[in-house]
Amino acid sequence: MKRTRLGAPAQVRESLYSCTILLTVAVTAAVIWIPLFSERTSARPPRPHFFDVAPRSGISYSTNNHFTGRKYFQQPMCGGVAILDFDHDGKMDIYLTNGARLPELRKENTSFYNCLLRNQGNGTFKDVTSEAGLTGSQLDFCYGVAAGDFDNDGATDLFVCNTRKNALYHNQGNGSFVDVTERSGLGQKPPDTLSIQGAWFDYDNDGLLDLVLSNYTLWTPETDQRCFNGPVEVYCHPKVYVRVPHRLYHNLGGGRFEDVTEKSGFGRSPGKGMGIGIADFNEDGWMDVFIANDTEPNFLYLNQGNGTFKETGLLYGVAYNDTGTTVSAMGCDAKDYDNDGWVDVFYNNLMGQIWALFRNQRGKSFQYVSPATKILIMSGSRSGWSSGFIDYNNDGWKDLFSANGDVDNLGPKSQQHDTMFENREGREFLDVTQEMGDDFLRLGFQRGSAFADLNNDGFMDIVVTSLNQKPRILINSADNGNHWLLIQLSGHKSNRDAIGTKIKVTTPSGRTLFNHVTTSVGFLSSSDRRVHFGLGQENSAASIELRWPSGIVQSLKDVPADRILQVEEPR
Repeated sequence: MKRTRLGAPAQVRESLYSCTILLTVAVTAAVIWIPLFSERTSARPPRPHFFDVAPRSGISYSTNNHFTGRKYFQQPMCGGVAILDFDHDGKMDIYLTNGARLPELRKENTSFYNCLLRNQGNGTFKDVTSEAGLTGSQLDFCYGVAAGDFDNDGATDLFVCNTRKNALYHNQGNGSFVDVTERSGLGQKPPDTLSIQGAWFDYDNDGLLDLVLSNYTLWTPETDQRCFNGPVEVYCHPKVYVRVPHRLYHNLGGGRFEDVTEKSGFGRSPGKGMGIGIADFNEDGWMDVFIANDTEPNFLYLNQGNGTFKETGLLYGVAYNDTGTTVSAMGCDAKDYDNDGWVDVFYNNLMGQIWALFRNQRGKSFQYVSPATKILIMSGSRSGWSSGFIDYNNDGWKDLFSANGDVDNLGPKSQQHDTMFENREGREFLDVTQEMGDDFLRLGFQRGSAFADLNNDGFMDIVVTSLNQKPRILINSADNGNHWLLIQLSGHKSNRDAIGTKIKVTTPSGRTLFNHVTTSVGFLSSSDRRVHFGLGQENSAASIELRWPSGIVQSLKDVPADRILQVEEPR
């Protein structure tokens, strides 16, 4: 596997060194494959599976929602995950958020601290939270985390959602972070607003990352409500809580942000926000926003290109499911699952409901395809939280992962394992969960999850949190022989993270694969910003087309596979 850097104009150059393989794994587990179609009886490689390397590192962090018997509203929503290379050494690191003592909302001891894990490059991770200044000891109950370089200095920063004031940490570039919330303006929000997730994107294409924020309700310990099913206390139904607007913050430069919620149009649509998907859904050159709402209609904010957004969820067919009802939409992702060049939408929800996949109809509307793709029959028994598209087997088709577990521990099926639905050439999905390995099948109340290639071997790995358990760092066995590309972009006129850049890969056989740069995936979480392409048995890309947010179009030709490709935007 090689790491290749491209400048502009783009001409493929071999790097002078090969990237070290960080993990070497002897695969000993046998995997049984059951073909989807009876006529397909020829032998094929076993499916990759996952194994948990977290125990090797002696990680002290556990997701602590401070459940002691009394049930508070936010306890089911704990354990955010962010993947970032905070020290710029080429290895992806992990940041995890945590809860607080209730009702005091204090991180009174280290069991509530957030956690930064530095990738050691040998299959282990080192806790460097204190040295980096990221314990969050001054924060309260934390939720989602968004990683992004808001000031274009080449160092990835962190935004953390909290019950009270949200927090922005600036990466100093020396292994440490400093809290810049006050001077940034991102700590400002209406009183008592509980924020769930933030997402970075450049909505006005000015080269600076802006921030969209999904909010859930108004809440304080004093107004927390208690609900009972007979003598048993339960978490209250979301309908008990009021809706609030989601918020949009415009990056002014110089480390300052302006709350443009009202003048942008975001303030007109109150909801109960959970996951956020970022993409240009109608291919007009402006990044749009999908927000999954809990028991409320979902929102699709179409960017009008003039600083305003129009909420079009109902018009475009993603506000409700096919029966016209709302569900407990949780984590979401916006990717092109069928490689037709148009970004689709997925969200999961709770047991007894149907996870939703919406196919983009050429930017004009969305078609609900959960029944046709078999998601309907596979998802009804699961309560999903974080989720997302991941090509786990490098065949060029984006599969679906979901981190599962019910809201409350009220029955034998409350604790659940994660699921993997394999994409069958963009037509339908196949449940291959049982072949993903014992560590993948750990039961619990799974919450946050993020995707990354943690050992730079070209196969995507998964980090998952679970309530009151240690996190899992699930490494892909990477043993089916398929090829890949991992594309790391750096913007100049566009934002440094290149968020919003659209990538089209054409293989020698004529296959076309599509993806775009975004880190907002799932629930409470932020994934590796490098863009992954599985190539199957093809060992090169005939061409790669990059459409930068600035409008610049860049083309690469005859790119060998199995490498991390570093590409800079032409100046």
